[in-house]
Amino acid sequence: MTAVAFLRPEFVESFPPEMERGVLYVSIPYATCGHLCACGCGQEVVTPLSPAQWTLTYNGQNISLCPSIGNWGLPCRSHYWIRDGAVRWGRRYTAREIADNRARDRRDLQEYFSERLHGRIARLYRRLRP
Repeated sequence: MTAVAFLRPEFVESFPPEMERGVLYVSIPYATCGHLCACGCGQEVVTPLSPAQWTLTYNGQNISLCPSIGNWGLPCRSHYWIRDGAVRWGRRYTAREIADNRARDRRDLQEYFSERLHGRIARLYRRLRP
């Protein structure tokens, strides 16, 4: 298969059993996007939406995802951005850069959930205080 240059948004509740090439599925109820890898390898790529992971911007016609999509766990190891539906290719990362990015992503996610937990505990404490 060949690479795709554009991903068309399709809003769904859940992903279809077989994803279609060139479609970026957006599930608002599950705060998740999914698509077939833009390189054409056919692998499914899932991007969870949250302040600590990916954010989605919809301009009424096309979608942008931030940050980039780094498919480090796939054999293709593709790297690209989705900006207004267009696929913009990034450079190949070294093994060290991939490890550093994964470590940073784990820290960001842990910090995000830790802050949320501490906020909930503080609210509960305020409610229970006499």
